[in-house]
Amino acid sequence: MSTEPITPPEEDPALQDDARAHAVSPDAEPEQPSHEAEIAKLTAERDDMRDRWIRAEAEMANVRARAKRDVDDTRQYAVQKFAADVVEAAENLRRGLSNLPAQTADEPEIVTKLRDGLEGVERSFVAILERNGIQRIDPTGQPFDANLHQAMAEQPSEEHAPGTVVQAWTTAWTLNGRLLRPAMVVVAKGAPGGSASGTEAA
Repeated sequence: MSTEPITPPEEDPALQDDARAHAVSPDAEPEQPSHEAEIAKLTAERDDMRDRWIRAEAEMANVRARAKRDVDDTRQYAVQKFAADVVEAAENLRRGLSNLPAQTADEPEIVTKLRDGLEGVERSFVAILERNGIQRIDPTGQPFDANLHQAMAEQPSEEHAPGTVVQAWTTAWTLNGRLLRPAMVVVAKGAPGGSASGTEAA
């Protein structure tokens, strides 16, 4: 009986090829996460942090702007009540001057001196107010402005366009551009119509 030589497993070419196919190179590194995925993750984290930082900076800018505006308003308008009282005194002074008799050539000297003195006091008083942001605005001849004027009456007028202030009982006063007291005014409402003339003729 013939016998064939038995090839040891380690010398079998088929087994050697299979072993080489599954062999791990000693220089091979363990499997690492994809570099692209890691970069994308870090980029997303960076963008998120940047967006948060931009939003925080914008909010802080808004807070600073509001605080500055509040401080400026407080500084400019803290004396608003006092200014309104001072304006009342200025109006009383103006009313006192208006009630003096009209100047005549033969008026007593004491009356002339009194008028001149009061007018000088008023000029000085108004100048002090203006230096402190309080302005007097005479509306006579100006279009009616509901932001500055309070209409007390209407008056027919052929000399003024309808809606024009024809007379100011008091002037308007502002504090740094903000209204303190509206002017009390009489507003033109236009000339009488033809029906009024017809009534008079009848």
